[in-house]
Amino acid sequence: MNLFDVNWIAVFGAAASGFVVGGIWYGPVMGRKWMGAVGLTEEEVKSGNMGLIYGGAFAFSLLASWTMAHTFATYGIDLSVSVKILTALGIAIGFIVPAIGTNYLFSQKSKVLFFIDAGYWLLFYTAMGTVHALLG
Repeated sequence: MNLFDVNWIAVFGAAASGFVVGGIWYGPVMGRKWMGAVGLTEEEVKSGNMGLIYGGAFAFSLLASWTMAHTFATYGIDLSVSVKILTALGIAIGFIVPAIGTNYLFSQKSKVLFFIDAGYWLLFYTAMGTVHALLG
């Protein structure tokens, strides 16, 4: 299988869905709690290089989405919608959450920040898996 033999509409759509989830999660849903947990003010957040932050975040979303599409394609069989969604959720539960949890333990970050970020990644991968399942 060719590395680039994936459904690019699904890749971009899934990356965009994760990006939208982040905007909602770190905006109206958890924005203030997240800022408090990381020790930033709204002014400090706004003073960041937004092009770099959002551009980089979307590039990482594209990479994650492409990796998911490539992984699904290498299975060599048609996977059901539920299998793709549950696989995406499993990636978050089995790989992403433990990785950030380990980092947060050693860097002594708060449990509040861990749960905010872990919740985001669970939603992010579920959204991406749903888009891949529906478009892929």
